[in-house]
Amino acid sequence: MTKLLMVCMGNTCRSPMARAIACKLAAAAALAPAFEVDSAGTHADPLGERPDPRAVLTLARHGYDMGRARSRRIVEQDFQAFDLILAMDHPNLAELRRLCPAQYAYKLHLFLEFAQDIEELEVPDPYYGNQEGFEQVLVLCEAGISSLIQHLLWQHEHPFS
Repeated sequence: MTKLLMVCMGNTCRSPMARAIACKLAAAAALAPAFEVDSAGTHADPLGERPDPRAVLTLARHGYDMGRARSRRIVEQDFQAFDLILAMDHPNLAELRRLCPAQYAYKLHLFLEFAQDIEELEVPDPYYGNQEGFEQVLVLCEAGISSLIQHLLWQHEHPFS
């Protein structure tokens, strides 16, 4: 089983959207048992907050379910527990690198690092924008998750490449 942790700043927009998309796309590919996906924030405050209603609405319009997601802050145990810790942007990756014990630094990546056919490396924070920003996040997350699943499947099939 591969354990993935999606990370943004507040854990109310981008990372819970990426988690919901990952869960559905893995299930659609009959891979749900092979993946465990969660999300966290580098600065999630207050803790236990529901996802942004605009994120929930955007996902619902495209057939995704946010589930019972609640914001949480990344904790030291996450660095050990997850196989890949994927930051939505460079500032959150920098914060993860600051927090991460050295022996787990290899697990840290930008989320879109694995995405094919897109030029962006960062998923922009839609919080202070409009609905269009949430739609852009959805498109980037779908592309990122699809490519990530393909990458992980290839690695599983070619373990010594």
